[in-house]
Amino acid sequence: MSCLPQRCARQLLREPFQRGSLPLFLTPAFSPSRAQFSTTSPAQSRIGGSAISVPPEVSLTLIDLPKSLTQGRGKDVPKFAAQIKGPKGEMTLNLPSFLTVNHDATTQKATLSVMDPEVPQQRAMWGTARALLQNHITGVSEGHICILSMVGVGYRATIENTATTVSATYPGQKFVSLKVGFSHPIELGIPEGVQASTPQPTRILLESVDKRKVTQFAAEIREWRRPEPYKGKGIFVNGETIKLKAKKIK
Repeated sequence: MSCLPQRCARQLLREPFQRGSLPLFLTPAFSPSRAQFSTTSPAQSRIGGSAISVPPEVSLTLIDLPKSLTQGRGKDVPKFAAQIKGPKGEMTLNLPSFLTVNHDATTQKATLSVMDPEVPQQRAMWGTARALLQNHITGVSEGHICILSMVGVGYRATIENTATTVSATYPGQKFVSLKVGFSHPIELGIPEGVQASTPQPTRILLESVDKRKVTQFAAEIREWRRPEPYKGKGIFVNGETIKLKAKKIK
């Protein structure tokens, strides 16, 4: 009795390949020396090991976290944190336990290293932690900005001290009021640590030392009028462009 197709396929994969035992049209599929799609060798990112430039006006120090914060059931519990101070403000970044930061004050360079680069989790967090540390250093020294451009007839924005549809979450909070084609204005509370201004009625400038906060708030504003591809109307972030589509003709 002949074997089933699935059983035969598994048997062919387990047994050594014999070119004469297969039909001619199945030979390329089971051949061990198949041609690759690309002839170039795979290149891996080396962003984690690259040095970070620390400006002279920025101070980078490592501090020990309290024991209450280092006790948990997670896979990795941070034991140290990087404290970055600059002319724009101060930020703190919790570092994984397997990560080490070496700061050379003479060369004004900071490098990150992990215990075992062959571990996938450590290698993945190596580049992520390096990018977060770079963002924090840039934030306290220069700051992060997002520029939103409003394209549309009657689209405009203003910064208000009070709002009627939302309530303040912290003392002195201001609000962004949008007029983007709805029958009522859209009011959004500005997150703490983010400064907003309107140099033009159709421009919104967001500034903060925290890149995550400023980009997240810009995304929330953009969500009310995402750019559409037929008339090119909407809220664009940081020079965003879209490709216009042809009009539908019935």
